[in-house]
Amino acid sequence: MLPFSIELKPGLPVAEQILFAVKKAVVAGQLRPGDKFPSVRILSQELRVNPNTAHKVVAALVAEGVLITTPAVGSIVATREAGGRRERAELLGSDLEHVVVEAKKLGLTLEEVQAGLAAHWKKLGGK
Repeated sequence: MLPFSIELKPGLPVAEQILFAVKKAVVAGQLRPGDKFPSVRILSQELRVNPNTAHKVVAALVAEGVLITTPAVGSIVATREAGGRRERAELLGSDLEHVVVEAKKLGLTLEEVQAGLAAHWKKLGGK
């Protein structure tokens, strides 16, 4: 069984959906620093995705610093370095731009986007 939940949706790139689910699990505390992460083979089998897709996901998570891979242990969830508030906020730049573009396409107001953001923040344990 996978240490994170995901329901793959048609029309969206599978690798991106898995990446998002893993990052969400880390933020929500489902996956904690030091937790073992499934191997590429297990990830592929459990999600019923091509092994190349599973490998791409693990490689992306390692490149982004979410996972650490060692030969003797396998992949584990990395301890994130805090950095300054400004540096951490800048990491969201492209994601926020994507949200703004999508919100504008849907005709949402800033207040509606902020309300939606606040609801998701609370759902993930934010104050």
